[in-house]
Amino acid sequence: MSGSVDRRAVLTGAAATALVIPVAVVATRNAATLAVASTSGTATASTTQPPGAALGAYLQIDSANNVKLFIGPSEMGQGIMTGLGQLVAEELMLNWSQLSVEHATATAASPNPFANPMFGAQITGGSTSIRGWYIPLRTAAAKARDMLFAAAEAATPGGGWQLASGGKVTNGVTTFNFSDLVAAAAKLTPPSSVTLATTRNVIGKRLHRTDIPAKVDGSAVFGIDVQIPGMVFASVIHCPTSGGIVASMPSSQNGATLINLGDAVGVIATNTWSAMNAAQSLASAIKWTLPTNLASRDSVQILATAQSLLTSTTVTPRIYESVGGIDPAAALGQATTKIDATYNLPYLAHACMEVLNCTAVVTPTSAEIWAPTQGQAMCFPTIMGITGLPASAISVHTTYLGGGLGRKIEQDYISQAVKIAKQIGKPVKLVWSRKQDFQNDKYRPCASIRVQAGADAAGNITALLYRNVSPSINIQRNTTPGNNPEDTGAVAGAVGLPYAIANRRIEFVPNPADIPLGYWRSVGESYNTFAVESAIDELALAMGKDPVALRRSLLTSANPRLLGVLNAVDKLSGWSTTAPPKGSARGVAILSGFGSYIGLVAEISGSATSIRVNKMFCAIDCGVAINPDSIEAQVQGGIAHGLSAALWGQVTFASGIPNVTNFSNYRVLRRAEMPAVSVAIVPSTEAPGGVGETGVPCVAPAVANAFAKLTGVRVRTLPFFPGATMSDG
Repeated sequence: MSGSVDRRAVLTGAAATALVIPVAVVATRNAATLAVASTSGTATASTTQPPGAALGAYLQIDSANNVKLFIGPSEMGQGIMTGLGQLVAEELMLNWSQLSVEHATATAASPNPFANPMFGAQITGGSTSIRGWYIPLRTAAAKARDMLFAAAEAATPGGGWQLASGGKVTNGVTTFNFSDLVAAAAKLTPPSSVTLATTRNVIGKRLHRTDIPAKVDGSAVFGIDVQIPGMVFASVIHCPTSGGIVASMPSSQNGATLINLGDAVGVIATNTWSAMNAAQSLASAIKWTLPTNLASRDSVQILATAQSLLTSTTVTPRIYESVGGIDPAAALGQATTKIDATYNLPYLAHACMEVLNCTAVVTPTSAEIWAPTQGQAMCFPTIMGITGLPASAISVHTTYLGGGLGRKIEQDYISQAVKIAKQIGKPVKLVWSRKQDFQNDKYRPCASIRVQAGADAAGNITALLYRNVSPSINIQRNTTPGNNPEDTGAVAGAVGLPYAIANRRIEFVPNPADIPLGYWRSVGESYNTFAVESAIDELALAMGKDPVALRRSLLTSANPRLLGVLNAVDKLSGWSTTAPPKGSARGVAILSGFGSYIGLVAEISGSATSIRVNKMFCAIDCGVAINPDSIEAQVQGGIAHGLSAALWGQVTFASGIPNVTNFSNYRVLRRAEMPAVSVAIVPSTEAPGGVGETGVPCVAPAVANAFAKLTGVRVRTLPFFPGATMSDG
């Protein structure tokens, strides 16, 4: 691609000369034409989707027989455009070079054709995109294939129609390009059932990602790149502590216009830099009404409350799992080997590379936004509530996301941009500063977890009493527990353990701390796996058993896939066959989560005050591997993310004010600190599982288990090195 590609032209797409065929499982009416934005140089043209479609991935086929796939999930670096593109290319025998993939404009239609099948709403999270779309999207593409066959038969009767490589239909005598048939095919009723391809010409191949070229040459449009003619620029300053509201404020600052947003002040200027500078100078000019419970928004108090609740006999815990004929507390008394350990994990920030931003245009009759969002389904009620407009008057365009990690499912930045645009009557581009991004996050909950476990003389775990005390996302958001599979009372990763444990009880006690919470990559598994896999290791050491051997003995026959990854990572790392280098040690952790199975071995060196993670060995069974390259990349990224959190990640609060302001005091892994990572993808014919979040949870316990072996010191409180800055190391 040329380096002179215009960013707005990329955002708005090609001229509307192509025909469109819906790949819909069920359609209640014939497909309408998909209107593609014009090349007018503005980014205000909308894409309208065919009404009544129950599933929404749409194929656009142009006169040159190029195929464009519109998808509902957000591309935030996980490679979902490529993975979903491979599903369609497989079913339609497309050459990879003729397929392109774009975000579809979101819709509030019901049923929503772009709704994640696992959520029933257009949301990207929980490592569900491939899992959710694997069969529906392949089925939809196969229906499009059969409609093309029917159109070919109508044009040239005789039967025997088959696909040919490169977007062609042939019966051995006559051959049509898809583009020759699409107009007629679009008028047909989709078949009620289809046969999916059994070949693997595209699925399972290491194909080049569709989004990378534009990201390399600079033509990719992230939210922060959007340009609208006549727009103004905004930044924002929030109350220093969450829950505060504006008491008084000036109307302008350094030439910038100020807008009261309730819990924040919007700052409007002629460019983003001026807006940010004006916002930064507002500290003494705004008076805030602060919440009355600031004393409880203190990390020392939050931890003290958690420690009290861990041992309290007067509090009534929520019991999420109770298994066995003997009360675990009684069974513990009969055990020959026991552990009683408390694990503490801190609040964490999302720290996406792209700060929060949104571009909005609001008129009396319409509203349109461009945003790096994971939560398109939430955008519509947000905008409707602010503008009073019906959903039919609202357009939501998803840009590339410079990282999401769960943060960009939230609506705070969307709401602010829409409020500002409505009030000033001009297009507005809102960009948070890095400080505002860090200090007004929706943080990963802190957690204090007590694990009491016991084993008999034969090495069987006979009792597990597990209590997690952490702030609840569900309670904070008034969500009924269980409605969100990623936040089942903050015990994801602790319930349904694969190990044979005769008597166990999994308890949750909410910590009433009032720090804003959000979904962080791997959610509950990020802290529960640390407690579970550290405790299993502590039991192994207490019993004098090899940690891999103990895990192998505890895995039940119902978990052959998890046993498979344990054996695979044992072989990959040389755990059972080769001693680690002198001055090094290895630690292991395994997980069944997000529909996948993973085993991780960390090899570290150093001392109690300074360690180096030299190698990470990972085996993953994620079902059918759509693109092994993307799987390896996601595992590597998850390991880097998990290491940053385990070694240094921490947000503390004093009177509700977070200590972090930038990456300078939120230490992350440097390139030179990245360990060598070996990944073994265990072959599988099972349905695909998730990968994006699966690589994170095992990192901390694997490193902690290696650290205990190396130094004799058991780390039960994360991070390993609190208070670290980017100048350390």
